Amino acid sequence: MAPRREPCDGVLLLDKPAGYSSTQALARAKRFLGAAKAGHTGTLDPFATGLLPLVFGEATKFSRFLIDARKSYDAVLLLGVETATGDPEGEVTARREPASDESRIDEVLATFLGRQEQVPPMHSALHVNGRRLYEYARAGEEVARAPRAIEIEALARRFVRGAELGIAVTCSKGTYVRTLAMDIGRALGCGASLCALRRTAVGPFRLDDAVGLERLEREPDALRATLLPPEALVAGLPRHEAPEGDAERFLHGQPIAGNGAAEGAEVALFGPEKRFLGVGLAQAGGRIAPLRLVASGNGPGCP
Repeated sequence: MAPRREPCDGVLLLDKPAGYSSTQALARAKRFLGAAKAGHTGTLDPFATGLLPLVFGEATKFSRFLIDARKSYDAVLLLGVETATGDPEGEVTARREPASDESRIDEVLATFLGRQEQVPPMHSALHVNGRRLYEYARAGEEVARAPRAIEIEALARRFVRGAELGIAVTCSKGTYVRTLAMDIGRALGCGASLCALRRTAVGPFRLDDAVGLERLEREPDALRATLLPPEALVAGLPRHEAPEGDAERFLHGQPIAGNGAAEGAEVALFGPEKRFLGVGLAQAGGRIAPLRLVASGNGPGCP
């Protein structure tokens, strides 16, 4: 018998294991929690592990605020080894003597800090002419890809062990760490590929607070009660607390008096007793128009 699906609203911080795609990990978590509606907030490759925030019910309406958030990773590069995909899943295409001078490595890493453009890898899920890039790659085709603006906020060496270079990186959305690994290898003159990747942070959320699939399977009832509320996704937005009358008007799709937020800014709206109402858009004249609303009566957790 299929598990009964229940209303379930909130955010689960999952420590994704290796061997699962983000979609597969989400499907298992959804089944364990008996949730009716769910999504994730940015994919991790199957070989990668670490923080994958999952959203359920009303929280799915606000997932984009995490998709757009900065992310942090611990990565391990295999210096002197290039693969077709830039990661452990591809065939080795070149081998060279790995770089080992730590001072030289630090100098090269420093050159990747800041805003820059990055060409997405062929083995990615981006669409070009109606097909995903990995579909072209599997067919042996190479297509032109437009570079995308990214930012590397922090990049530091963690260790050098033989041919392995450990790095810690914090970057903007849209950054491919395996492309960064390949670019670092080229700059070092030896080539490199990504051999391990663990996501340690997404926006305000940290891996230390995440739970694994095994615990989720063992303790689904306990973990339902620990879901973060949907408003955790919009903690970085300006906040406006509306009195009862304005709160009801806002929930019925009507603009209300605002709090002086700049025109065009998104604002998190709360009603009496700090009840989360949704997200609005600040307009000229100091008013806030509804953008995304929380359904009445919803709160964190699963019945």
